[in-house]
Amino acid sequence: MLCSSELRQPTRFGKPHTRLRKRGHAGFTLIEMLVVIAIIATLVAVVAPQVFRNVSDAKVNAARSQLEMFGLALESYRLDNDNYPSTEQGLAALRTLPSLGAAPRNWRGPYVRRVIPLDPWGREYVYLAPGRENRDGYDLYTLGRDGQVGGTGEDADITSWGGAVK
Repeated sequence: MLCSSELRQPTRFGKPHTRLRKRGHAGFTLIEMLVVIAIIATLVAVVAPQVFRNVSDAKVNAARSQLEMFGLALESYRLDNDNYPSTEQGLAALRTLPSLGAAPRNWRGPYVRRVIPLDPWGREYVYLAPGRENRDGYDLYTLGRDGQVGGTGEDADITSWGGAVK
């Protein structure tokens, strides 16, 4: 039998050495690692399409919500000034007093609290006043993910009038 002083004798590196050490290997085998990787890959293949579909739906919904928010601000602007900002004044007229074009009669802005954001795909919203679709009002739209007229899904145009861009 070993006495307690023999069990905890310091080694030449200063750490105590225990002679009664279990003989086993710590870690995973290659097979175990491959099984774990295969399970993770299967989960990613099943879950990833659902996650990415939700991301694209969220971007489309965000664009629709922003168009509605701009629509309310544009209506407030029109009520104060009897018309919408011109195309050259753009949506910036909702945030700061326009310096381009005819000065508004009774600007009581800002009509939006924050800086006018880009669409969810990183491009500016298109604003036309008077509009091509709405001659007495404005057209406000984004061309979707692809930045091209037309498309389906996330590539579809999102407009203030609910129709397609022509």
